[in-house]
Amino acid sequence: MKPLDPRLLRHARAARAFLAAAVAFGLVTTGLVVAQAVLLARILAGAFDGQGVAALTSAFALLLAVAAGRALAEYGGEAMALRAAGAVKSRLRLMLVEHVLRSGPGAVRPGEAATLATRGLDALDPYFARYLPQLVLACLTPTAVLAVVAGADLLSAIVIAATVPLIPVFMILVGLHTKARTERQWTLLERLGGHFLDVVQGLPTLKVFGRARAQAAVIREVTAGHRRATLRTLRVAFLSALVLELLSTLAVALVAVEVGLRLLGGGMPYETALLVLLLAPEAYLPLRNVGAQFHASMEGVTAAGRVFEVLESGPSEPPARPVAAPGIDDARVSLDRVTVRYPGRDRPALSDVSLEVEPGERLVVVGPSGAGKSTLLAVLLRLVEPTEGRTGFGHVPAEQWRRRVAWVPQDPYLFAGSVADNIRLGDPDASDDAVRRAARLAGADEFIRRLPDGYDTPIGERGSRLSSGQRQRIALARAFLRDAPLLLLDEPTAHLDGESAAAVRAAVERLMEGRTVVLVTHDHSWTRGADRVAEIDGGRLTVHRPLAVAS
Repeated sequence: MKPLDPRLLRHARAARAFLAAAVAFGLVTTGLVVAQAVLLARILAGAFDGQGVAALTSAFALLLAVAAGRALAEYGGEAMALRAAGAVKSRLRLMLVEHVLRSGPGAVRPGEAATLATRGLDALDPYFARYLPQLVLACLTPTAVLAVVAGADLLSAIVIAATVPLIPVFMILVGLHTKARTERQWTLLERLGGHFLDVVQGLPTLKVFGRARAQAAVIREVTAGHRRATLRTLRVAFLSALVLELLSTLAVALVAVEVGLRLLGGGMPYETALLVLLLAPEAYLPLRNVGAQFHASMEGVTAAGRVFEVLESGPSEPPARPVAAPGIDDARVSLDRVTVRYPGRDRPALSDVSLEVEPGERLVVVGPSGAGKSTLLAVLLRLVEPTEGRTGFGHVPAEQWRRRVAWVPQDPYLFAGSVADNIRLGDPDASDDAVRRAARLAGADEFIRRLPDGYDTPIGERGSRLSSGQRQRIALARAFLRDAPLLLLDEPTAHLDGESAAAVRAAVERLMEGRTVVLVTHDHSWTRGADRVAEIDGGRLTVHRPLAVAS
């Protein structure tokens, strides 16, 4: 691990300000440490020489002031460090979420992203509050101590200068071993978090197929592996602390022996000997503390490193600048020999697909499950970029392109807010009247008004308080509110009863008016109102006129 990851300064401005302030606090603390040792040596030497309390009163007062100043400097430094850590964590979380949203499915596993954004970045607190301040002190304090000791006694300064480098050497050797252990621990934690999230999301399915107990055994196995890795990491941390403590203790003892021998022989003044003995431990203390805090901060640094890898794994798009509301001419779809391959799969999900959809045209895409329909929609949504070929909208930033698109998925995701909040996802700035109008067009207004609090009714996680047909009409209301020229629909009436399917179909017909439409379905009855029909099978697309499909 590098003492200071430059990517942290590049991605988080709060870290730069904190580092500058940490250096300033380090300089103040170092000066107070030296002043405290000088005053204490003077007081003890004066008392040994028989000076009275009155003669030492001013030195006592200064010593108390220095001690109080040192405590305040350390408190202020840690408080500022925690605030900086909070700002950096918020910034990195925001960047991570934005990157995942831009990259789309598959860029980062949901469990890994959740673990990184929560437990991982929270572990940065020790890095900022303890490790970085000690790192600054480890650079400043030994240098200042050596300068003062050299001015008082050159031989003692030579002994300290010869023994101080031993501690960083052993820190590096131990750190290399600890880094591998910590990365192994973090990998297992990511695996545990991702697997646990997948199991929780799929628990109903697992229960139905009688696989819940088997997954519980897998979670126990992964948990045990993480526990063993954590204990191995802690064992290395404890042993390294013992090594550093032993080295620093022997180094201080060496200085004390040579100072004591010369003091007994009369070759060194008493005050000078006291000053050297008081300052010698201060030269080694920051280095020992850096070693201890290195292990405490390794988890956060490893997680931050993984966040940086995610952020740098793909092109980062600048925020889209405000643009004029897209019109129907902005809804042209063009694919030229597009191929999409997913890692770990032998066959491409889309193979050499060429497609032109003119503004205002309705295209219905039919095909069996696994034929590539979902991948086609993902390409049109800019959630997946082609492995080969090109798209006619690739020059438009993804965020601006999605402003032209309204999407109604087969299983729409509803959030645990109110009905109005879920509809307003289509246009966050929409008024209440616009939300109600969109709901009426989607055929949802009637059942929404019957809810306990109408549009303010909480609908539960994933819309658990609504039926499938009601959830689909909420998704259609979002699309009406978005009022985008390109409409993408994925099995809009699948898994609905006859009455709900009829209501949804009527709303979809209203929604398609005046828009460019790409509708993916198994239901061939949708082809009757289409301008063209595309059949997809094995990732290959063939376009026909509706009559050709009907025959």
